[in-house]
Amino acid sequence: VIGILVAFLPAAVIGALAHDFIKTILFESPRLICIMLIIGGVVLLAVDRINFKPVHHNVERFPLSVYLKIGLFQCLSLIPGTSRSGSTIVGALLMAVDKRAAAEFSFFLAMPTMVGAFAFDLFKNRNVLTSADLPIISVGFIAAFVAALIVVRFLLDYVSRRGYALFGWWRLLVGIAGLAALTVWG
Repeated sequence: VIGILVAFLPAAVIGALAHDFIKTILFESPRLICIMLIIGGVVLLAVDRINFKPVHHNVERFPLSVYLKIGLFQCLSLIPGTSRSGSTIVGALLMAVDKRAAAEFSFFLAMPTMVGAFAFDLFKNRNVLTSADLPIISVGFIAAFVAALIVVRFLLDYVSRRGYALFGWWRLLVGIAGLAALTVWG
């Protein structure tokens, strides 16, 4: 729990301080999102080819400095189009964490990060929301959480055996398709 809190804090602080800039400037740039998808895909493909020698195998036993460094990598995900899980997993791999433990910790770290981002965004938009929005927001939040729980076991098994190349190629395809669509349709 302490490790998750240590990893959560950098993105929480930067996200809170830069919230308005992220929402009003960065999220308004589909081209930036596509470019970040492509960059993330290239990074995942490159990292997947590196033969890391993992030192850390148990998410409950990382040194505090590893938790903090993974949390700093999570800050990259504040840029739209950058995968939160991708940035934390790549950061963990670079900190000598094995693939399964990297994916596992990324999932654990997602819980406070997503709840915190959701709560902060809800607070910032409290003036434009009404009680009629509550059921829609609640259903969306619960559906996303349940879907994540169902998918995580498959993901952990998959990345343990096959790595992250599939996700890298997917990001490249989506990013390139997005840039092509922006070029054609503006």
